Amino acid sequence: MNSAPLLSVRNLQTRYVLSRSRVVHALNGVTLDVQPGETLGVIGESGCGKSTLARTVLRLVPAASGSVSLGEVDLLSLKGRALRRARRRMQVVFQDPMSSLNPRIRVGASVREPLDIHRSDLDTGQRRELATRILRRVGLSSDQERRFPHQLSGGQRQRVGIARALVLTPELLIADEPVSSLDISIQVQIIGLLDSLRRELGLAMIFISHDIRVVRFLSDRIAVMYMGRIVESATTDELFNRPLHPYSRELFSAVPSLDPKARSRGDDRKSEVPSLLSLPKGCAFASRCPEASQTCLENSPALSEVSPGHRVACWRTAG
Repeated sequence: MNSAPLLSVRNLQTRYVLSRSRVVHALNGVTLDVQPGETLGVIGESGCGKSTLARTVLRLVPAASGSVSLGEVDLLSLKGRALRRARRRMQVVFQDPMSSLNPRIRVGASVREPLDIHRSDLDTGQRRELATRILRRVGLSSDQERRFPHQLSGGQRQRVGIARALVLTPELLIADEPVSSLDISIQVQIIGLLDSLRRELGLAMIFISHDIRVVRFLSDRIAVMYMGRIVESATTDELFNRPLHPYSRELFSAVPSLDPKARSRGDDRKSEVPSLLSLPKGCAFASRCPEASQTCLENSPALSEVSPGHRVACWRTAG
């Protein structure tokens, strides 16, 4: 893609300070771009920094260093009204809609709330009409619009979360594990809804999940995260046909399959997983990697382009 990115993240670092001597290095130099209208999937095991990436981009947690730009706007420098204006352009769908919806507010009012905050140029009737329209678009009825969150099913609550995120017509939607708490049949419905809405509205989306099959279905490109870093990124087809980083190959080999031969391809080695409280000197994956050399143990590889659009942080593919 030759167009300027909608979202540009450069060398982003985020820290959680637990005490003077204990600091969690949650993000460790993340660099990525999201093009207008594109879906970027972000995958990796639990604790790798996927949700922290989302929350840092959205300014819900502070960055330690680096830069995040939405178009030409430097998000990390914004405060007050300027930050509020920028937040109209990017919205989020959280994993658990029950915890992100106010239990004391009816569904219709909850979806209308972003309009009450950001669209004072509209009168009450116009804001109500827009909220109703997006609720119908996500498949909720007038009866469900008048209910409280606890009176809806999990899938219906997530539809409310999607409606609330889209009512401001953002340019970027971040979906953080939006289907992981739902039954499989409901997951399929919500995934289909997100995909159709993205295409219909021309949204860019960051879709975060540990479910590789879902990410493969939705994404134009995929970034693989490990220990707070992106270790590989490529188009979806390229990554699945030619994964180059040992961690990417390990992730794909762990995907359940009905083929007994496919199930037996996983690496059963027991290895030490590094701690985010004390990052290793070299490659964070070296202790788990069957191909690790002394260079891997001593030096951390940069994310480098090995072919057009395919970037890998691995000494085995460098140069």
